[in-house]
Amino acid sequence: MPGMMDTILNLGLNETSLQGLIKQTGNERFAWDAYRRFIQLFAKIALNIPDEPFDEKMKEVKSAYHARQDVDLKADQLKELAEAFLAIVHRHSGKPFPQDPYEQLDIAIKAVFRSWNGKRAVDYRKQFKITSDQASGTAVNIVTMVFGNMGNDSGTGVGFTRNPGTGENLIYGEYLVNAQGEDVVAGIRTPKPIAEMAQEMPEIYDQLIQLHNRLESHYKEVQDFEFTIEKGVLYCLQTRNGKMNARGMVRSSVEMCNEGLITREQALLRTHPSMLEQLLVPQLAPNFKGNSLAQGLPASPGAASGHIVFDADTAEARGRAGEKIILVREETKPEDIHGFFQAQGILTSRGGKTSHAAVVARGMGKACVSGCEAIHIDDFARKATIGDMTLHEGDVITIDGGTGHVYAGEVPTVEPEVSEELTTLLTWADQAARLEVRANADTPADAVKARAFGAKGIGLCRTERMFNSTDRLPIVQEMILADTVEERQAALDRLLPIQRNDFKGIFKAMK
Repeated sequence: MPGMMDTILNLGLNETSLQGLIKQTGNERFAWDAYRRFIQLFAKIALNIPDEPFDEKMKEVKSAYHARQDVDLKADQLKELAEAFLAIVHRHSGKPFPQDPYEQLDIAIKAVFRSWNGKRAVDYRKQFKITSDQASGTAVNIVTMVFGNMGNDSGTGVGFTRNPGTGENLIYGEYLVNAQGEDVVAGIRTPKPIAEMAQEMPEIYDQLIQLHNRLESHYKEVQDFEFTIEKGVLYCLQTRNGKMNARGMVRSSVEMCNEGLITREQALLRTHPSMLEQLLVPQLAPNFKGNSLAQGLPASPGAASGHIVFDADTAEARGRAGEKIILVREETKPEDIHGFFQAQGILTSRGGKTSHAAVVARGMGKACVSGCEAIHIDDFARKATIGDMTLHEGDVITIDGGTGHVYAGEVPTVEPEVSEELTTLLTWADQAARLEVRANADTPADAVKARAFGAKGIGLCRTERMFNSTDRLPIVQEMILADTVEERQAALDRLLPIQRNDFKGIFKAMK
């Protein structure tokens, strides 16, 4: 359940231990940065204080000191911010921020247990049919902190041992220098691709390659891992099986089998049949020549068009009403999950390919463009601007999750082609199968597509559907509404060659 449970970092910091951290590290800026992060995280998760007052204070302090990002703030400015955060907690909770580390720990443990029944966690389990028999609660892990915000030789990141969108056997992910924990997935700053680490931190990059090999050799599965670099030392914080879209799952299954990591049977079993539906996601028509409004990061493939909405509740309501919508946010949060379920696609102005929006969209097979920094969103006014163009809620846009481009209006799409890896996997499935699959196909085009996906024949052909096209339906209506036998026969005479040709096309496809 990526992003569905809560995490609190830097627990145990208080007015006393903060001074010890400054003395131990000799880095006052780092210590105050860690403290202000802890205050906000603890307040949000354990005390149910919303992010908004903290975010507003952060913007206010950055503006006052002409700091573009949080990393540009100095130690005394972060101290000012932390003290303001403590005042926010007191104002909203009616109590001072807890200073006893054991009290902090007790409150935090209970908060993480409560998060199992939070709306986003419940919605996620419902969507993915995770029953109480499979998982009836959560554990709480208490671990030693390592800090990625100790300077330019520190950082944090999220990686996949293979590309979750394409399946390519290459470390895929993002990192931020001088950052901590949630910064990458929360979209606070737009992170760098891991490939850039080969030049910026070559020794750490080599260690990541070794980690990639160890993880896959041990788990026999693509891994989604989080890491921190503290003063030039790499730490792997956690790993779990990576969520991939169908294209990535199919390619990685075939290649991992060819590499000797898994057997053919394991390759077939790790690819759930329902995932193959994602391979039918539409792509932009190749002859489309429109100009892109903006380009973000290609976070989850497929093209999607819909009406812009700016919050998850509206997305859920309008989606349930049958409207096609695109959820547009500065950054998504785990509590937006109910909006994802109803959206055709997701567009964010911040965050990277491993942000919450990207990971969840890929798992659902929905198109997603993240980190589109050219779009400026005004939630209050329900509008977004790209250059001199203003988009209002309800306007139609198209996003291409394969390239990251955003277009005005609805763009024509086409079905994708069958990949070599999918053909290989379906061949292995045929060799292992004890049942033959026959398709529902009503037209020659359906029959051709069914054969391309390995169907052995047609199990159901609903001949009335041969006449659903706009040029044929009026003839059927003439036949039904005919006043005389002669008029009816004339209509039937026109329908006969049409249907005969369709059957010829179907039989040709099935030959």
